[in-house]
Order: sequence, then C-alpha cells, then structure tokens
Amino acid sequence: MEGKTQKTCRFCQGKGKDPFELLSALSTCQVCAGRGVIEVKEPSRECVFCGGSGVYPNTRLTCTVCNGKGFVTVPEKSVICSSCGGTGAEFESGLPCLQCGGLGVCRAETRKGR
Repeated sequence: MEGKTQKTCRFCQGKGKDPFELLSALSTCQVCAGRGVIEVKEPSRECVFCGGSGVYPNTRLTCTVCNGKGFVTVPEKSVICSSCGGTGAEFESGLPCLQCGGLGVCRAETRKGR
C-alpha cells in the first residue's frame, strides 16, 4: 500500500533556510519552502545518486533524481539496476543512469508462462 510520510528535508537539514545562501542568508529552502520537512511517497529509500544529501554531486544545486529531498520512491518489486550496478550513476559521465533514472533499482520483470 502506498502512503506518504514526512521526513526531514535533507537539502537544508531541516533548518528551512537555503544552505548555500545563494540569494541571501535569509532565503528559505527551495525544496521544503522553509518548513524543514518534506513528504515522500512510500515505499521510499535514501537517494543513491546524491547519497541522501539532496545535493547534486560536486555542485550546490538540488539533486535531479530526488529533487533535493534526499529520498526517492522505489518500485515495490525491484532489482538492482544491471546498467549502473545500483549506484544510480552512469560510469563514464557521472550523470544519472538512463536505465534506472538514477534510482539504482529497476522494476522486477514478472514472466508469465514459465
């Protein structure tokens, strides 16, 4: 059953302020809109692409896989992605894996008639 749960915003670590103070020290977090918490659709897990930080690796931008939340919703029946080996990243480019979309897992195929 899919529900939603509230978790601490990983981009601002629940402070509600822009952690990089890009516009000003008073700017609110663009991910949680200053609330410090975000809603995540279950089943969820920590984003493997950004390591759960909500920050795109080696930048000051929000992660494009989890939208800065630090958590992603995964398929209930899933297997480790054969293309990236569960890292969520393309090996050569470092961009999100095209096969799994950066999740590190793919929906398990169900075979009928075997």
